[in-house]
Amino acid sequence: MNAPQPSSLGPEQLEALRQIDTPTIANAIEAFDLRDATDGYASLELRCLFPDLSPVVGYAVTCTADTTSPGKNRLSAIKALYEAVHMAPKPAIVVIKDIGPNRLRSCHAGDVMATLFQKLGGVGLVTDGGVRDLDGIRQRAPGFQMFAPGVVVSHGVPTIVEVGVTVSICGLTVRPGDLLHGDSNGLVNIPHAIADQVAGEAEKVWQREREFVEFVKSPAFTLQALAERYGW
Repeated sequence: MNAPQPSSLGPEQLEALRQIDTPTIANAIEAFDLRDATDGYASLELRCLFPDLSPVVGYAVTCTADTTSPGKNRLSAIKALYEAVHMAPKPAIVVIKDIGPNRLRSCHAGDVMATLFQKLGGVGLVTDGGVRDLDGIRQRAPGFQMFAPGVVVSHGVPTIVEVGVTVSICGLTVRPGDLLHGDSNGLVNIPHAIADQVAGEAEKVWQREREFVEFVKSPAFTLQALAERYGW
């Protein structure tokens, strides 16, 4: 499958998206009616492992991997993944789909891999398998974000199987070049067709929420007034 053309977002546009929380991004996307509101985001199984970090935004570099099939290390395909990250639009987010026999014991990255990905222009990693070395990542690759269901102590038998393929991560379909946005709340896919408009729409979302909260906290609030205000 051909990868979608990455959004032509400039540094200021990307920085604007980084200033917005992921739920607001999701709300803003809904205004464009490009997909159902039940699509485009990962399930609660995918955890943000550094929730104190600011939102991260980047273009997906995808692959499939297996670390739980017994045997000797099979690292021959890792070079293709490194090259893909190096050549990808920046910032990049590495997305690793586990296809091994025991996903709950898989481990697809630690502090060494995170440091290398960051050096190549990566800002985060997403996987439906495990990762490790969280303290080491903070020290060696500060600011590098990790999304995974959890942590595992051993790297197992690392094997990159395919690079540049469409994958599904905890309910979120990710294609090479997809624009991803994530923070402590989770991970969402921003459609390229509206990527340059999402930040502006997010401002409208914030404004509507501020007005609603101010109304709820005001002396004028009653359930009847709420129904009248919104035509219920």
